[in-house]
Amino acid sequence: MNVLWEGDVIVAGGGSAGCAAAVATARSGARCLLVESAGYLGGTGAAVLDTFYGFYAPGPTSPRVVGGIGWEVCERLFATGSAFERPNTYGAGTGVTYEPEALKLVWDELTAGVTVLLHARVCGTGDEVETVAGRFAIRAPVLVDATGDAEIAWRAGAAVERPGMRLQPMTTTFRLGGVDLSATSAAELRALMEEAGDAYGLARRDGSVHRTVHDGIVHANLTRVSGLDPTDPLELSRAEREGRRQADAYVRFLREKVPGYGSAVLLGTSIRIGVRESRRLKGRYVLTAEDVLAGRDHPDTIARCGAPIEDHDAGAGTRWEYVRDHGTYGIPYRCLLPAAEAPGLVVAGRSLSATHDAHASARSMGQCMAMGEAAGTAAALAVESAAEPADVDVDVLRGRLRANGAIL
Repeated sequence: MNVLWEGDVIVAGGGSAGCAAAVATARSGARCLLVESAGYLGGTGAAVLDTFYGFYAPGPTSPRVVGGIGWEVCERLFATGSAFERPNTYGAGTGVTYEPEALKLVWDELTAGVTVLLHARVCGTGDEVETVAGRFAIRAPVLVDATGDAEIAWRAGAAVERPGMRLQPMTTTFRLGGVDLSATSAAELRALMEEAGDAYGLARRDGSVHRTVHDGIVHANLTRVSGLDPTDPLELSRAEREGRRQADAYVRFLREKVPGYGSAVLLGTSIRIGVRESRRLKGRYVLTAEDVLAGRDHPDTIARCGAPIEDHDAGAGTRWEYVRDHGTYGIPYRCLLPAAEAPGLVVAGRSLSATHDAHASARSMGQCMAMGEAAGTAAALAVESAAEPADVDVDVLRGRLRANGAIL
């Protein structure tokens, strides 16, 4: 098999975690290959959503808990008028709403020092890549699994929590133009969904519709596709179709029942369905609900979070549980490391090692970027010292993250 690329670090997945990991790796002086299956970078942040959560903790002071590369992304979006801050509908902390097309360009700019391979997938155990020109070998001593599904860790034989466990549902988002958002409050919208939900077959009654950076255009996070496994190819395909069906039902409901939406035009559904949860790594430490709610810190904390447990159940509601005393908690580096030996592998993003409940807090894109930056920095340190990622000096890692603006 021909070798397409050889270097220091391979990052599988170009979403929030993977992009941050690749930027951190390159800035640390390591040669990095970033592989993404789509034709753009940004992952769910560019394909499904338009708001970053997790940058701020909820509560009266609402401190910012994510810095570094993630905050640099926000600052670049703010600078071009492509983002603004807004309160979360359910008190989960201030969100950063942005234009997804602008986000794609920001990640293109930030990854200038990275070899970016689009329209490709890392396969095998991380040493091969499938492209439009066929399959090639890729070579590096360290691999960051930022696929979101722990796909490379699973293929490499690392222990994972497999789907079939209780999973949060998937969501297809959509955008509408020609909306007067001032005509109906969020509370009034929820009341109308409760009142007319059965008639329209609405799967969820507590979602959100919010303004965007463009006048008259809103983003809707309303659908709920439950009971399907996002790592099963047939079930994922069914979920995509069901998500679009539900989006159509919500659009009809909004036009016919909600003031301000009578002339609304559907501008598009999300490029792919949004997956909240799939495989999770079984790491050297498993983050728990107790860690989250008690606001625990750890000696190897590499990211902070103040987000509540936001558990979208299979019914029409969502369970919210908040960190005690409006506090925050630390995400340990050990949550990114496989429990059993998996040479050269570190995981970043929503497939971190955590229980279902803890994952429902730590999965926000702000934390994914922070974990990605930590994973990429650790990968570069491992290359520098010819060591395994698990053997990186955590004090050195934390010091380098702080020096680069991370909040620990």
